[in-house]
Amino acid sequence: MFANPSFHGRPLQFLPTVRNELCRSYAFPLQLHSTTYQFFASSTLENRRNRSRRRNSTQFSLRASVDPQEVSVLPPDSAGVPGSPSPFSVRIPVGDRHITVETGLIGRQASGAVTIRDGETIIYTTVCLADVPSEPADFFPLSVHYQERFSAAGRTSGGFFKREGRTKDHEVLICRLIDRPLRPTMPKGFYYETQLLSWVLSYDGVHPPDALSVTAAGIAMALSQVPNSQVIAGVRIGLIGDKFILNPTIKEMENSTLDLLLAGTKDAILMIEGYCDFLPEDKLLEAVEVGQDAVRGICKEVEALVQKCGKPKMFDAIRLPPKELYKLVEEIAGSELVEVLQIKNKIPRRKALSSLEENVISILSEKGYISTMEAFVSTETMPDLLEEEDEDEEVVVDGEVDEGDIHIKPVARKSVPLLFSEVDVKLVFKEVTSKFLRKQIVDKGKRSDGRSPQEIRLIDARCGLLPRAHGSALFTRGETQSLAVVTLGDKQMAQKIDNLVDEDEYKRFYLQYSFPPSCVGEVGRVGAPSRREVGHGTLAERALQPILPPEDDFPYTVRVESTITESNGSSSMASVCGGCLALQDAGVPVKCSIAGIAMGMVLDTKEFGGDGTPLILSDILGSEDASGDMDFKVAGNDVGITAFQMDIKVGGITLPIMKQALLQAKDGRKHILAEMSKCSPPPSRELSKYAPLIHVMKVKPEKINLIIGAGGKKVKSIIEETGVEAIETQDDGVVKITAKDLLSLEKSKAIISNLTMVPTVGDIYKNCEIKSVAPYGVFVEIVPGREGLCHISELSANWLAKAEDAFKVGDRLDVKLIEINDKGQLRLSRRALLPDAETEKQSTKPRSASLSNDNVVSPKTSDKGKPKKAATVSKESENPLAKEAAKRSVSP
Repeated sequence: MFANPSFHGRPLQFLPTVRNELCRSYAFPLQLHSTTYQFFASSTLENRRNRSRRRNSTQFSLRASVDPQEVSVLPPDSAGVPGSPSPFSVRIPVGDRHITVETGLIGRQASGAVTIRDGETIIYTTVCLADVPSEPADFFPLSVHYQERFSAAGRTSGGFFKREGRTKDHEVLICRLIDRPLRPTMPKGFYYETQLLSWVLSYDGVHPPDALSVTAAGIAMALSQVPNSQVIAGVRIGLIGDKFILNPTIKEMENSTLDLLLAGTKDAILMIEGYCDFLPEDKLLEAVEVGQDAVRGICKEVEALVQKCGKPKMFDAIRLPPKELYKLVEEIAGSELVEVLQIKNKIPRRKALSSLEENVISILSEKGYISTMEAFVSTETMPDLLEEEDEDEEVVVDGEVDEGDIHIKPVARKSVPLLFSEVDVKLVFKEVTSKFLRKQIVDKGKRSDGRSPQEIRLIDARCGLLPRAHGSALFTRGETQSLAVVTLGDKQMAQKIDNLVDEDEYKRFYLQYSFPPSCVGEVGRVGAPSRREVGHGTLAERALQPILPPEDDFPYTVRVESTITESNGSSSMASVCGGCLALQDAGVPVKCSIAGIAMGMVLDTKEFGGDGTPLILSDILGSEDASGDMDFKVAGNDVGITAFQMDIKVGGITLPIMKQALLQAKDGRKHILAEMSKCSPPPSRELSKYAPLIHVMKVKPEKINLIIGAGGKKVKSIIEETGVEAIETQDDGVVKITAKDLLSLEKSKAIISNLTMVPTVGDIYKNCEIKSVAPYGVFVEIVPGREGLCHISELSANWLAKAEDAFKVGDRLDVKLIEINDKGQLRLSRRALLPDAETEKQSTKPRSASLSNDNVVSPKTSDKGKPKKAATVSKESENPLAKEAAKRSVSP
């Protein structure tokens, strides 16, 4: 690693990247020929940290016994993986059961690895870090990947490759649940790329893995070298009746009116997300309190585990811009920032801020504060290379080294001006901008667009913009705009959900959210939906779900598309408002109207001249979301809440702050609902003439096979004959007919009604058409789709040699139903309706070509023409006429 170093009486210095690496692994011995050199931390480390917070590396001394020729880093003790803990497990009580946490057995080379078990559901989670830091950025370089293995439930993928493919939507949602509570606990200035991987290794179908995965991620991160501040855990809270349930099972969630997932630390709440059926605010707060108590208990147990098995945190790797840079930026841009932040419109304000940032960089460059070095070293480590320390450095002098001899050489101090990187200037400028924006809101009580903290932006809503769409609405709130479109269809349009359980699951209502780059006036990627789009769409979807009618009352599959055409904050809540109006415009009989609003917060108002009370902001802008401390989205009506999602960007918030935000959000929803009622043009509240028609009818379950026919031939022939789009049958006797027009719908309805009707012996059918002619008789359609056999002996009062001698296909005749066999097949008679049927005797003996009772019954007749007991043939193979009759008959 350090081949042929040259000492020659100069101080031994190490590049920052080398020193950082040594700082992390200072126990590694260095081999110089046969003599071992040991790096050890200088005794003056604490003094140097106190003097200069800009330095992020540890100084080292070197002890030598011979003149070195070659230096190489040796691996640690080959007995095993260094620093990996021995297997250790702990059982943590959660609700009415325990979860088991284990570390040190699997994934020992990861920075942090843990398996967590609830019942027979097992999650395996790892955390790893890059070897070198990334370029400085305004966000923590964390990536989260969650995967549900089909093998966890004893299944394999149904695809051609027989392995898991792209991330599914619900896996993306769980990735977001893991990511969001972790970020607020990460320190600024830590730029090592961090990857968190989570797999479901076993799934019992009883205990859901999502809340468990959040806890596993928090534990793995706490065990790793990532210098996060606190332990994180997550729980789910359900509500059955008046009882809150911690981590409810899948079956318990079916009866729950609340689905709340909460994550936090032992002191505060970091994230909540959930859905409910118009739950009052006070009830939601009770649920949050129950969840917070459970999280607090888990975190205390995990802290003991971390103390025993955790790895040292890399606090020395944190790099922050120097404080002098903050002062310089404020001096240069302070007065202009105040004016720029008062620009009301987003695009002009963004361009003005960008121009001001370039001006700051230009001024600092002219004054020589910004380095132009291509391989620029961190501003914190740069003084270590340019400035000398207060202490004397220990050096090795060439040719004067004896064993154990250390020569001290005093070095004079040099005055070197500070140098900053352009990236640091941009990071500082963003933080200064956020500081000025927060100060403006707290100090003057006015936001960038001139509103007060509780004021809602101007709202405009209109419906019916798209004539061919089944329903459409354009909802505009300030500079945020959503175009919502509703499409109605049958079950074929339902969305199939892949899950670990081997059961087909379909969604009859889904909302798809898209956020094109044009909505913010930018050029960007267009393609598959991003994780953010999936998350926002699901939030809006779950918010609208409770207002939809049951399937029995409205048998349509409903798809809502929300395209964000303008964005300046709270686009997901605009999707809720626009989606609600579009549903009404499509004629969906919703239970009520709902609205959504996003709340923000400035937590520490005392810093900006306030009294210290947190300031809650209603209907936040994009800049207030980025610079604020909270993003709390709440949807519902004036009675209760249907969906909520809260992300905290500081150390967490308490229940009193959440209560204040919920009550202020309720007032905001009431105002938005009042504005939505003024929608012009209003929603039509009727089905569009372009929407499909769906008719639901009920038949006896045993008659379903008559509609389907052998191999589905009958139902296909009905669709082709009538022109309907689809006919869906269910085992319970429900039949759904989907058609584009009323005429085809009525025609198919009549055919199905006739197929499934229950005929009565003695019924007479007039003007029936002969559908086919056989030597033994004719098949007559008594009603559309329902045929019966009129045997040759029942066609005429006189004897006929062949049926085709007197009748042909297309002829019409009147018949009487004289018998129904056990299979539901019909035997008809024309002769019974002839005037002389009772008095005329047959001149000759009739044929005895009767059919087996398993196919079609053909009774012998007496001399008086009255039917007698039917004769049967025991073997169908001996009677080809019986086979033909069976083919022509309708199977039950």
